[in-house]
Formats: sequence, structure tokens, C-alpha cells
Amino acid sequence: MFRMFSSQPATPGMTAAEAIQKSAAGEIVVLDIRDGGEVAMSGKAKGALHVPLAALRMKADPSSPECLAELKSGKPIAVYCASGARSSMAAQALGQMGHKDVHNIGGLAHWAQAGGEIIRSEQ
Repeated sequence: MFRMFSSQPATPGMTAAEAIQKSAAGEIVVLDIRDGGEVAMSGKAKGALHVPLAALRMKADPSSPECLAELKSGKPIAVYCASGARSSMAAQALGQMGHKDVHNIGGLAHWAQAGGEIIRSEQ
């Protein structure tokens, strides 16, 4: 019932530490699904694509003409948000779109706690 308040991601198929290693090796796509304001305030994981949850279907569905090339690569996808709740919804949606290997790695804090670099915009 109170799972969304857990300090661990809701569906840990891949840990944030594993995602950091795989991202550095170019083996996965890391997807930040938070709103633009959240990314502007706290930055994003190094190497992550920013696709707000509201735009996920348009930018991640392989049948959409606006699907990002990185999301057509067939690579595993690691998704995060602020706490892991929205990324859980995004992981389910990505699966419904046909993406086969999708992992909710929790929130940006999980990435940082595992030693992942946070990139802040210079704007």
C-alpha cells in the first residue's frame, strides 16, 4: 500500500548502479520522464534522454513518426523519474509499445546514490 514511499524502486529489474555501468558502456538507453521544470531544477542523469511522461507515447512508440532514433535501437531502456512511481507507469507503457527490455531504476536520487553523475543545464 505504501510502496510508492519506499526508498527502493518499485520494480528493480536493474539497479541504478547497473544502469550507470551499462550507460557508460553504451549498452542501454537511460530515459528521464520527469517534467521540464524538474529537470531544470535538479539536472538529469549523465547521458539520459529527457522525454516527459506526457510526451512518451509520441516520442517512444516505434510506430510514431516522432519516435526518437535512440528508442528504435532495440537496446534495453532504464527509466527514472523523481521517486520511481511515474517511471513505473512509463515502463509499463513502454512495454505496451513493444519495447522488450525495460527497467524502472527508481528516481534521480537512486542514480546519484549509486554514484551516477548529474548534469545540470548551463541555461
